[in-house]
Amino acid sequence: MPCVYLSLALTLLLLLVLLGLRVWLQGRRKTRRAQDGGPAVAFFHPYCNAGGGGERVLWCSLRALMNRYPNVSFVVYTGDKGVTGEQVLEGARQRFNITLPRPVTFIFLRHRGLVEAASYPHFTLLGQSLGSMFLGWEALTAFVPDLYVDSMGYAFTLPIFRYLGSCKVASYVHYPTVSTDMLTVVRERNPRFNNADFISRNPVLSAVKVLYYCLFALLYGLAGSCSDVVMVNSTWTLGHILALWRCPGRTSVVYPPCDVRAFLDVPLEGEEDEDELEEDWEELGGEEDGRGRAGGDTKCQSIVSVGQFRPEKDHLLQIRAFAKLLDRKGDGPGGREALRLVLIGGCRNQEDEDRVLMLRGLCQELGVSDRVDFKLNVPFDELKRELVSATIGLHTMWNEHFGIGVVECMAAGTIVLAHKSGGPKLDIVVPHEGRQTGFLADSEDSYAAAMEIILALTPSARLEIKRAARESVGRFSDQEFEACFLAATEALMSQLVR
Repeated sequence: MPCVYLSLALTLLLLLVLLGLRVWLQGRRKTRRAQDGGPAVAFFHPYCNAGGGGERVLWCSLRALMNRYPNVSFVVYTGDKGVTGEQVLEGARQRFNITLPRPVTFIFLRHRGLVEAASYPHFTLLGQSLGSMFLGWEALTAFVPDLYVDSMGYAFTLPIFRYLGSCKVASYVHYPTVSTDMLTVVRERNPRFNNADFISRNPVLSAVKVLYYCLFALLYGLAGSCSDVVMVNSTWTLGHILALWRCPGRTSVVYPPCDVRAFLDVPLEGEEDEDELEEDWEELGGEEDGRGRAGGDTKCQSIVSVGQFRPEKDHLLQIRAFAKLLDRKGDGPGGREALRLVLIGGCRNQEDEDRVLMLRGLCQELGVSDRVDFKLNVPFDELKRELVSATIGLHTMWNEHFGIGVVECMAAGTIVLAHKSGGPKLDIVVPHEGRQTGFLADSEDSYAAAMEIILALTPSARLEIKRAARESVGRFSDQEFEACFLAATEALMSQLVR
């Protein structure tokens, strides 16, 4: 009985502390509103100066809301160090050509290391999620908003702002922290980049990891269900979030903005001389030069892959499939000497650089090193040149949540060959007005076969696919994103400004 009484007393004390914190935070918000004279919206984006697709979502969201709601102030919680707010905004202008119509306030958080994977060599998901709660508490105590938007996927911050800060909360989910696919991989004991070999080979460790994932998925679902509005970036992400968060009435797909204007200005190869190319193709019996054109010079046809050298991008699959393609084509016309694979990507750290060395070693082992080029951290102009001149845009990441690189390839006029899963399968490489926009594959053999089919297409058949693909990417423009984002958040925003 003394233990029961002690437990009840501690529970009551905890509730009183939480209630006291809630009242204190509400008082701070009232004081702030009295000073500012209006509501405030805060975005939680600890890496807002990173310059990736997630950051483009942040700046486009802010621009849309600022233009729509002139009497609302805006705040960004960031963990970036060594930069000022002005420098962050200038970086957004240079990288994305986005200029906000009015000022935004930055709250610089001091403990971003709490959400970095390197801080948790084991139980990484749990460690990062708990760390995000502490980082979220730091953000909340620094500034209490009326509407909190998690734009980076830190779902465990949502209950902090909703129940302690009494805020309305919204979230934009780029990918689920845990998914049913991850559970399937561990259950079936498949070795992957997030399932080490020593675990996949051991039934006991695999069972323990499945239990860990299941418990974490339960907690993740409870945290995510606190969100008043949920936006996801693809149909694939939607399916997993609905299964875990279970709030279909509050969830919608808002495709991320993809800036493809620089590619759309380039005419598609063959548009101006389509009839002439087709005649030359027939006269030469389907033989082509290196640019996919009948006759002419002997430049190589390039197969280009764009993506950071991270394990999940699966460059191993690209190299092995390319080696099989070379074996299929042989040494004759249009064969080995007429093809090259170009791997374009960035290296974040020493681990990525070591991975590139390993990939170079694989090329040597397979005897294709003379046909594979590595281009690291290239400027945009060079990236654009490679994509525009490429015949095939290659993508091999399993369950890519969206696939901005795939969209860029389609806009540039390359024929896309993407992995038959995730966002590319469900949202991007899909028929447009009944016309084919690209190809999908899921194994070394199927990738090699698809590349061989693409290379054998007539110029007119390729041009038709390129046209359909380029027309289809209009769904992913900045304008479409801003319209959908405003529609999704309109109910919440109308409560703030009324």
